[in-house]
Amino acid sequence: MPTQTLLVVEDDPKIRTLLRNVMEDEGFCVEEASTADEALRKIDSGTISLVTLDLYLGTENGLDLARKIRQKSQLPIVMITGKDDVIDRVVGLELGADDYITKPFHIKEVVARIKSVLRRSQDTREVAKGDAMPQIPLDSPSSNRLTFDGMTAVPDRFELLDRDGADCGLTSGDFKLMSVFLQRPKKVLSRDQLMDLVGGPSWSPLDRTIDNQVARLRKKIERNPSDPKLIKTVRGVGYTFACDVDVVQSTDVSSKSA
Repeated sequence: MPTQTLLVVEDDPKIRTLLRNVMEDEGFCVEEASTADEALRKIDSGTISLVTLDLYLGTENGLDLARKIRQKSQLPIVMITGKDDVIDRVVGLELGADDYITKPFHIKEVVARIKSVLRRSQDTREVAKGDAMPQIPLDSPSSNRLTFDGMTAVPDRFELLDRDGADCGLTSGDFKLMSVFLQRPKKVLSRDQLMDLVGGPSWSPLDRTIDNQVARLRKKIERNPSDPKLIKTVRGVGYTFACDVDVVQSTDVSSKSA
Protein backbone atom coordinates (compact mmCIF):
# COMPACT_ATOMS: atom_id res chain seq x y z
CA MET A 1 0.00 0.00 0.00
CA PRO A 2 1.37 3.45 -0.90
CA THR A 3 2.48 5.63 1.98
CA GLN A 4 -0.44 7.70 3.26
CA THR A 5 -0.05 11.43 3.86
CA LEU A 6 -1.59 13.15 6.88
CA LEU A 7 -2.22 16.87 7.13
CA VAL A 8 -1.80 18.26 10.66
CA VAL A 9 -3.73 21.54 10.95
CA GLU A 10 -2.63 23.15 14.22
CA ASP A 11 -1.52 26.64 15.23
CA ASP A 12 0.73 25.39 18.05
CA PRO A 13 4.11 24.49 16.51
CA LYS A 14 5.02 22.20 19.42
CA ILE A 15 1.93 20.05 18.89
CA ARG A 16 2.48 20.02 15.13
CA THR A 17 6.03 18.80 15.66
CA LEU A 18 4.89 16.16 18.17
CA LEU A 19 2.24 14.78 15.83
CA ARG A 20 4.62 14.88 12.86
CA ASN A 21 7.34 12.96 14.69
CA VAL A 22 4.98 10.32 16.05
CA MET A 23 3.08 9.72 12.83
CA GLU A 24 6.27 9.63 10.75
CA ASP A 25 7.56 6.96 13.15
CA GLU A 26 4.36 5.04 12.28
CA GLY A 27 5.27 5.16 8.59
CA PHE A 28 3.09 8.08 7.46
CA CYS A 29 4.12 11.13 5.49
CA VAL A 30 3.07 14.31 7.30
CA GLU A 31 2.26 17.78 6.01
CA GLU A 32 1.63 20.75 8.31
CA ALA A 33 -0.62 23.80 8.18
CA SER A 34 -1.13 26.54 10.75
CA THR A 35 -3.98 28.41 8.99
CA ALA A 36 -7.19 27.51 7.17
CA ASP A 37 -5.96 28.93 3.84
CA GLU A 38 -2.74 26.94 4.04
CA ALA A 39 -4.69 23.78 4.88
CA LEU A 40 -7.08 24.21 1.94
CA ARG A 41 -4.18 24.73 -0.47
CA LYS A 42 -2.54 21.50 0.65
CA ILE A 43 -5.83 19.60 0.46
CA ASP A 44 -6.27 20.85 -3.10
CA SER A 45 -2.98 19.13 -3.99
CA GLY A 46 -4.86 15.82 -3.88
CA THR A 47 -2.15 13.99 -1.91
CA ILE A 48 -3.75 14.08 1.57
CA SER A 49 -5.30 10.92 3.07
CA LEU A 50 -6.53 12.33 6.40
CA VAL A 51 -6.70 15.68 8.20
CA THR A 52 -6.18 16.26 11.92
CA LEU A 53 -7.83 19.54 12.74
CA ASP A 54 -7.62 21.80 15.78
CA LEU A 55 -10.89 23.48 16.69
CA TYR A 56 -9.13 26.80 17.29
CA LEU A 57 -6.52 28.12 14.86
CA GLY A 58 -5.60 31.41 16.45
CA THR A 59 -8.39 33.75 15.37
CA GLU A 60 -9.83 31.17 12.94
CA ASN A 61 -12.55 28.63 13.62
CA GLY A 62 -11.79 24.97 12.94
CA LEU A 63 -15.50 24.23 12.50
CA ASP A 64 -15.64 26.66 9.59
CA LEU A 65 -12.63 24.95 8.06
CA ALA A 66 -14.25 21.53 8.52
CA ARG A 67 -17.33 22.84 6.70
CA LYS A 68 -15.19 24.08 3.80
CA ILE A 69 -13.31 20.78 3.60
CA ARG A 70 -16.60 18.86 3.45
CA GLN A 71 -17.88 21.08 0.67
CA LYS A 72 -15.06 19.95 -1.58
CA SER A 73 -13.89 16.59 -0.25
CA GLN A 74 -14.79 13.47 1.72
CA LEU A 75 -11.34 13.33 3.33
CA PRO A 76 -11.43 11.76 6.80
CA ILE A 77 -11.21 14.41 9.52
CA VAL A 78 -10.05 13.82 13.09
CA MET A 79 -10.61 16.85 15.31
CA ILE A 80 -7.98 17.36 18.01
CA THR A 81 -8.80 20.20 20.37
CA GLY A 82 -8.45 21.47 23.90
CA LYS A 83 -12.14 22.27 24.21
CA ASP A 84 -14.05 19.34 25.73
CA ASP A 85 -17.50 20.72 24.98
CA VAL A 86 -20.30 18.35 24.00
CA ILE A 87 -22.01 20.93 21.78
CA ASP A 88 -18.80 21.63 19.84
CA ARG A 89 -18.22 17.91 19.53
CA VAL A 90 -21.70 17.27 18.16
CA VAL A 91 -21.44 20.21 15.75
CA GLY A 92 -18.07 18.93 14.54
CA LEU A 93 -19.44 15.46 13.92
CA GLU A 94 -22.52 16.84 12.17
CA LEU A 95 -20.23 18.82 9.87
CA GLY A 96 -18.57 15.56 8.88
CA ALA A 97 -15.71 14.97 11.31
CA ASP A 98 -14.94 11.24 11.63
CA ASP A 99 -13.62 11.34 15.19
CA TYR A 100 -12.93 13.83 17.99
CA ILE A 101 -10.04 13.84 20.49
CA THR A 102 -9.55 16.34 23.31
CA LYS A 103 -6.30 17.72 24.71
CA PRO A 104 -4.42 16.69 26.70
CA PHE A 105 -4.30 13.43 24.79
CA HIS A 106 -2.26 10.26 25.00
CA ILE A 107 -0.28 9.98 21.80
CA LYS A 108 -1.00 6.23 21.49
CA GLU A 109 -4.72 6.99 21.49
CA VAL A 110 -4.27 9.53 18.69
CA VAL A 111 -2.32 6.99 16.62
CA ALA A 112 -4.94 4.29 17.22
CA ARG A 113 -7.84 6.58 16.32
CA ILE A 114 -6.18 7.88 13.17
CA LYS A 115 -5.47 4.34 12.00
CA SER A 116 -9.05 3.30 12.82
CA VAL A 117 -10.54 6.19 10.83
CA LEU A 118 -8.27 5.40 7.87
CA ARG A 119 -9.34 1.74 7.98
CA ARG A 120 -13.01 2.70 8.05
CA SER A 121 -12.50 5.07 5.15
CA GLN A 122 -10.71 2.41 3.12
CA ASP A 123 -13.38 -0.19 3.92
CA THR A 124 -16.11 2.17 2.78
CA ARG A 125 -14.30 2.90 -0.49
CA GLU A 126 -13.82 -0.81 -1.17
CA VAL A 127 -17.50 -1.49 -0.60
CA ALA A 128 -18.38 1.39 -2.92
CA LYS A 129 -16.16 -0.14 -5.60
CA GLY A 130 -18.10 -3.39 -5.39
CA ASP A 131 -16.17 -5.41 -2.81
CA ALA A 132 -19.43 -7.13 -1.95
CA MET A 133 -22.41 -8.74 -3.57
CA PRO A 134 -24.31 -6.31 -5.81
CA GLN A 135 -26.88 -4.31 -3.87
CA ILE A 136 -30.38 -5.68 -4.33
CA PRO A 137 -32.92 -2.97 -5.24
CA LEU A 138 -35.27 -2.23 -2.36
CA ASP A 139 -37.84 -0.25 -4.36
CA SER A 140 -38.70 -2.66 -7.13
CA PRO A 141 -41.77 -4.94 -6.84
CA SER A 142 -39.91 -7.55 -8.89
CA SER A 143 -36.82 -7.60 -6.71
CA ASN A 144 -35.31 -10.92 -5.72
CA ARG A 145 -35.72 -12.68 -2.42
CA LEU A 146 -32.85 -13.87 -0.26
CA THR A 147 -33.24 -17.17 1.57
CA PHE A 148 -31.19 -18.65 4.39
CA ASP A 149 -31.76 -21.33 7.02
CA GLY A 150 -35.45 -21.58 6.12
CA MET A 151 -36.04 -17.81 6.31
CA THR A 152 -36.77 -15.35 3.49
CA ALA A 153 -35.85 -11.67 3.18
CA VAL A 154 -38.16 -9.59 0.97
CA PRO A 155 -36.18 -6.40 0.19
CA ASP A 156 -38.92 -4.44 -1.57
CA ARG A 157 -41.13 -4.71 1.53
CA PHE A 158 -38.36 -4.54 4.15
CA GLU A 159 -39.71 -7.83 5.50
CA LEU A 160 -38.08 -10.92 6.91
CA LEU A 161 -40.26 -14.04 6.95
CA ASP A 162 -39.56 -16.68 9.57
CA ARG A 163 -39.44 -20.45 9.03
CA ASP A 164 -43.25 -20.61 9.17
CA GLY A 165 -43.70 -17.75 6.70
CA ALA A 166 -44.69 -15.16 9.32
CA ASP A 167 -43.28 -11.64 9.38
CA CYS A 168 -40.47 -11.32 11.95
CA GLY A 169 -41.39 -7.68 12.58
CA LEU A 170 -37.94 -6.18 12.04
CA THR A 171 -37.49 -2.44 12.42
CA SER A 172 -36.02 -0.59 9.43
CA GLY A 173 -32.70 -0.40 11.28
CA ASP A 174 -32.71 -4.13 11.98
CA PHE A 175 -33.52 -4.86 8.34
CA LYS A 176 -30.63 -2.68 7.17
CA LEU A 177 -28.26 -4.65 9.39
CA MET A 178 -29.79 -7.92 8.18
CA SER A 179 -29.28 -6.78 4.57
CA VAL A 180 -25.62 -5.98 5.22
CA PHE A 181 -25.05 -9.51 6.50
CA LEU A 182 -27.06 -11.17 3.73
CA GLN A 183 -25.13 -9.37 1.01
CA ARG A 184 -21.78 -10.31 2.57
CA PRO A 185 -22.19 -13.91 3.80
CA LYS A 186 -19.18 -15.53 5.45
CA LYS A 187 -17.23 -12.28 5.34
CA VAL A 188 -15.82 -10.97 8.62
CA LEU A 189 -17.09 -7.44 9.26
CA SER A 190 -15.66 -5.20 11.94
CA ARG A 191 -17.93 -3.09 14.13
CA ASP A 192 -16.64 0.02 12.35
CA GLN A 193 -17.52 -1.49 8.96
CA LEU A 194 -20.99 -2.41 10.16
CA MET A 195 -21.58 1.09 11.51
CA ASP A 196 -20.51 2.62 8.21
CA LEU A 197 -22.57 0.21 6.11
CA VAL A 198 -25.70 0.49 8.23
CA GLY A 199 -25.51 4.18 9.04
CA GLY A 200 -23.74 5.68 6.06
CA PRO A 201 -22.34 9.22 6.35
CA SER A 202 -24.91 10.21 9.00
CA TRP A 203 -23.73 7.59 11.51
CA SER A 204 -21.97 9.17 14.48
CA PRO A 205 -18.64 7.72 15.69
CA LEU A 206 -19.98 8.24 19.22
CA ASP A 207 -22.78 5.76 18.52
CA ARG A 208 -21.61 2.32 19.67
CA THR A 209 -24.88 0.38 19.46
CA ILE A 210 -23.96 -2.30 16.92
CA ASP A 211 -23.59 -4.98 19.61
CA ASN A 212 -27.09 -4.22 20.92
CA GLN A 213 -28.52 -4.27 17.41
CA VAL A 214 -26.86 -7.61 16.67
CA ALA A 215 -28.30 -9.00 19.92
CA ARG A 216 -31.82 -7.86 18.91
CA LEU A 217 -31.44 -9.37 15.45
CA ARG A 218 -30.24 -12.68 16.86
CA LYS A 219 -33.43 -12.94 18.92
CA LYS A 220 -35.44 -12.71 15.71
CA ILE A 221 -33.48 -15.10 13.47
CA GLU A 222 -31.49 -17.56 15.57
CA ARG A 223 -33.00 -20.91 16.49
CA ASN A 224 -31.23 -20.54 19.84
CA PRO A 225 -30.15 -16.92 20.46
CA SER A 226 -27.95 -17.97 23.39
CA ASP A 227 -25.98 -20.21 21.00
CA PRO A 228 -25.98 -18.26 17.70
CA LYS A 229 -25.17 -20.19 14.55
CA LEU A 230 -26.04 -17.55 11.94
CA ILE A 231 -24.45 -14.32 13.20
CA LYS A 232 -21.22 -15.40 14.84
CA THR A 233 -18.95 -13.23 16.92
CA VAL A 234 -15.36 -12.95 15.72
CA ARG A 235 -13.51 -12.17 18.92
CA GLY A 236 -11.64 -8.89 18.86
CA VAL A 237 -12.94 -7.98 15.39
CA GLY A 238 -16.69 -8.02 14.91
CA TYR A 239 -19.18 -10.44 13.35
CA THR A 240 -19.71 -12.75 10.40
CA PHE A 241 -22.87 -14.18 8.84
CA ALA A 242 -21.96 -17.86 8.77
CA CYS A 243 -24.90 -19.21 6.74
CA ASP A 244 -25.22 -19.77 2.98
CA VAL A 245 -27.52 -17.26 1.27
CA ASP A 246 -29.50 -18.09 -1.87
CA VAL A 247 -31.01 -15.58 -4.29
CA VAL A 248 -34.49 -16.58 -5.46
CA GLN A 249 -36.18 -14.87 -8.40
CA SER A 250 -39.59 -13.43 -7.52
CA THR A 251 -41.16 -15.55 -10.29
CA ASP A 252 -39.80 -18.66 -8.60
CA VAL A 253 -41.41 -17.60 -5.33
CA SER A 254 -44.75 -17.03 -7.08
CA SER A 255 -44.66 -20.45 -8.81
CA LYS A 256 -43.88 -22.21 -5.56
CA SER A 257 -46.83 -20.58 -3.81
CA ALA A 258 -49.22 -21.32 -6.69
